[in-house]
Amino acid sequence: MKILLMGNPNVGKSVVFSRLTGVQVTSSNYAGTTVGYTKGKLKLGSKEAELIDVPGTYSLESTSPAEEVAHKMFQEENPELLVIVTDATNLERNLFLTLQLLEKKLPSLVVLNMWDCAQRRGVHLDWIKLSEEIGVPVIPLTAVTGEGLKCLTQTMEDAIQKPESFRSPVPVMTDEKRWACIGRIISRTQKIEHHHPTLLEKLEKASVHPVYGLIIAILVIYLTLQVVVGMGEFLIEYLFDPLYYNYYGPFITQLVSGFAPSGIINEILIGNGYEYSTSFGLLTTGVYVEFAVVLPYILSFYLILGILEDLGYLPRLAVLIDSLMHKLGLHGFSIIPIILGLGCNFPAVLSTRILEGRREKFIATALIAISVPCMAQTAVIIGLLGPYGLNYIAVVYGTLIAIFISMGLLLNRLMPGESPEIFVEIPPYRVPHLKTLLQKTWNRVKGFMIEAVPFVFLGLLAINILYLVGVMEYLTWILSPVLSTLLGLPSDAIGALIMGFLRKDLATAMLAPLNLTAQQLTVSSTFLAVSFPCIATFAVLVKELGVKDLLKVLIIMVLVALLAGSLLNLMWSVI
Repeated sequence: MKILLMGNPNVGKSVVFSRLTGVQVTSSNYAGTTVGYTKGKLKLGSKEAELIDVPGTYSLESTSPAEEVAHKMFQEENPELLVIVTDATNLERNLFLTLQLLEKKLPSLVVLNMWDCAQRRGVHLDWIKLSEEIGVPVIPLTAVTGEGLKCLTQTMEDAIQKPESFRSPVPVMTDEKRWACIGRIISRTQKIEHHHPTLLEKLEKASVHPVYGLIIAILVIYLTLQVVVGMGEFLIEYLFDPLYYNYYGPFITQLVSGFAPSGIINEILIGNGYEYSTSFGLLTTGVYVEFAVVLPYILSFYLILGILEDLGYLPRLAVLIDSLMHKLGLHGFSIIPIILGLGCNFPAVLSTRILEGRREKFIATALIAISVPCMAQTAVIIGLLGPYGLNYIAVVYGTLIAIFISMGLLLNRLMPGESPEIFVEIPPYRVPHLKTLLQKTWNRVKGFMIEAVPFVFLGLLAINILYLVGVMEYLTWILSPVLSTLLGLPSDAIGALIMGFLRKDLATAMLAPLNLTAQQLTVSSTFLAVSFPCIATFAVLVKELGVKDLLKVLIIMVLVALLAGSLLNLMWSVI
């Protein structure tokens, strides 16, 4: 039997879901879309039920991809029971969807989640009277602590056994009559007591203030990047590097050499030993890049992102930055992929799925791929240019910021269509539920592994084949005169620029032994930051954009990289 968990966004459905199902859950995208949902099993008496966490929606009239999926799931899944989760601190808004669902005459019950928050805020609800008004059971619940959970599961079991008594007598209504009905229900069931704002509520208000909010945003972004980078580097140094170099690398090299000591199979699978920066084998460099470079940052980013989501900060950041993002053809929520891109471009491109239209997705993806360097590359750039002075680092990142803004303005002007306005609920700050947070992080990491790994291996295989047949050497020979003339770099630096397709940070590091001047290092670092994405990002760009849009991004990327590098080279020559 199927049970649908439905409600508005940000009402705590994921915590309720986690409390009811435990750890045996699966996460996937709805057919033909990039909108995800989660399902799991739970025991109700002697019966086993499948609980589906439907994407949040404000009504059954869909206005976004997520709401469209929610409507389709409601129509197509044929549930035996609806569990309608509401926010007890904002019942009036939640009742619109609740009444719409009750009008469908399916067995239903209503959960008043965040009951403790409502009490603290002076919102007093007569849940017994509310149950009488809407004709189905109402369960007060604090999902984070589990208070009320036993009553909820018992009521769900009763609903499965006696479904007829859980059908609401609420008639079908027009929107106007529905809002009038909501007004009557609120007047009879809710009383609000004045109370002085707490420190947390003052912080909620400050988070969207034009001045204080900006200060808080800068601090949050800085701390986020510091924690993510620190956690990622810790995992690489103390877990993934030792596992690879002490165990996996020697084992896989010996294994492959046992049945293919030389030849094309050996070259493709392990290359030149198991040093990832020189081997380029599928089972050596391919595995290392996936699991010892990208995965640690993916894991740490998704964990921190989940904390910010569950805390309730991300909607505030989106509202704060919305007006600026609109000038670039985006809206406030595009700041999330951009922040992710500062750590690793791979999850940043994946996270553009939260944006509503293809136009927004294209602009955000192009800006991330062109002008947002990952943390690994940033570390190498600082290491290379730091000894020459901060002014050179400032030139690189000043150029990237100028490219980000100018490209956003240009794409917004050239591409038809408009950026949708941001309509987002700003929930109260609340403490994340640890079990739900870890489950959500694992689902996202697992999704990354399933979706991305095959594409990265295919890309690396393509590079190996190009090297084996001599195409890469030919490209280096062809491009060296052009790039040397435009960028003012010696020919032996061109190989490093082309290697940026495999790993941008590795390619930037390859510039160190070439005895380049500070100006040449600045030009080459900027060119690498703007030019072709690393193979992992390239692989996911193919999946997310398709070949046609990917070619557009690549053409823009090459032109901007050449223009930026040439102008910087010209600037240095004039100075």
